[in-house]
Amino acid sequence: LDSSLSAEAAVLNSRLHYYSRLMGSSDRQLSPPDHVIPQPDEIYIYSPLGTAFKVPGSDHTSKNPSIITIFAIWNTMMGTSILSMPWGIKQAGFTLGIFIVIFIGLLMLYCCYIVLKSPKSIPCVDTSDWEFPDVCQYYFGKVGQWSSLMFSMVSLVGAMVVYWVLMSNFLFNTGQFIYNHVHNINVSDSELETNGSEKVICPYPNTNPGGNNTISTLFLSDNGNMSDVNPFERYWSKTNTVPFYLIILLLPLLCFRSASFFARFTFLGTISVVYLIVLVTVKAVRLGFHLEFHWFDKTEFYVPEFRLLFPQLTGVLTLAFFIHNCIITLMKNNKDQKNNVRDLSVAYLLVGLTYLYVGVLIFAAFPSPPLFKDCIQPNFLDNFPSSDIMVFVARTFLLFQMITVYPLLGYLVRVQMMGQLFGNHYPSFLHVLILNILIVGAGVLVATFYPNIGSIIRFSGAICGLALVFVFPALVHMITLRRQGMLRWKTAISHSLLILLGVANLAAQFFM
Repeated sequence: LDSSLSAEAAVLNSRLHYYSRLMGSSDRQLSPPDHVIPQPDEIYIYSPLGTAFKVPGSDHTSKNPSIITIFAIWNTMMGTSILSMPWGIKQAGFTLGIFIVIFIGLLMLYCCYIVLKSPKSIPCVDTSDWEFPDVCQYYFGKVGQWSSLMFSMVSLVGAMVVYWVLMSNFLFNTGQFIYNHVHNINVSDSELETNGSEKVICPYPNTNPGGNNTISTLFLSDNGNMSDVNPFERYWSKTNTVPFYLIILLLPLLCFRSASFFARFTFLGTISVVYLIVLVTVKAVRLGFHLEFHWFDKTEFYVPEFRLLFPQLTGVLTLAFFIHNCIITLMKNNKDQKNNVRDLSVAYLLVGLTYLYVGVLIFAAFPSPPLFKDCIQPNFLDNFPSSDIMVFVARTFLLFQMITVYPLLGYLVRVQMMGQLFGNHYPSFLHVLILNILIVGAGVLVATFYPNIGSIIRFSGAICGLALVFVFPALVHMITLRRQGMLRWKTAISHSLLILLGVANLAAQFFM
């Protein structure tokens, strides 16, 4: 075991190893006594870096049927990326976007398959409690250990920044809806909008939505002539005030020692996704489809079917399909282990169909004309006015869900960072407070100056995916085959191309 294990866990482990050696004589009287075996409320979960922390009430003997395992993977992968899927398809072009979702989904599934089988390929070592970062440490030593930590932090902190931007957005629109309803204000949005009963808006029509500067109009509205706005609008701004209000609520929650209370609300994620699917279906039925196919040339209202901005979608999808750092643990609880590959494939199929369903329907139903397809926002809920009741319910659901998930993400960051640096996931309140201030500060800065979740997601996905999806799985697979004397040049070339694809995916994000 790693030296960073807590003392209590290390002592418990030593006792179990001692009795297991005594049991080699097959004498039942030498089996471990009951007080040595950990009780269900004393089960430790080992992080990828070897740090142990106790999970109250866990049951290490429970196994799940395939259907539960499949939906656990589906629920784990379904995150904020679903809100950016219509925008991603718009950036790539409708036809090319659908193809890319399918291609990247299959590619991520294959890499996840490599990750899943990697511990079983290591001989003469007990890998029953290993995750993929442990495999990386086995093959690449400290480089694998620290790089897996760094890239894992990128994905977690990136997710927390996206959450802060979205929570600011949802809180702003929820407050705007309540204020208008209480004061009987009938808002006529100044943005471009449809004239039908089902309103769709274009928040920033004077910018270039094809690029990454879709935020500039936002500052004009927030930082313009303040004498023309009422006090509510002055103190209730999406970028200037609301991101700071969230600090009052969320910073204390991040400092909790345990995250077990917030873990009870993870079911809200499933409810939110199901409601989003219902919302998308209702909107598509009411709006109808608005499609014209122009293969390479852009028109006034439509985008071409193939666009050079497609790497923005590949970056988003790398994070959208990312589950590689915890798939081994999820599959370990599957009742029938021989079905692991099948269940993983079915789960990826469901995730891909969900992304396609939301992305394709919103893109196809977006009313062009009178609006142009380039108006589709990185968060597609921004294309609906704050007065829309169904969207108001969706924003409220998502806001409450993210408020409960955000401390869980902070807890994971703290456990991995503090455990690796200090050997204790809660070294002191001051240590934890400083870490939390840095994380919250990053979220506030981005929500204030660059609240573009599409760009944040694609960069986070491309960075963490480079190591944990493309480079390490491909290298581990080739090293394993070479040690077994089974590496062939076709395999070496194809997996080297996989690494180059990950590098190209990251490099392309800087030119979009």
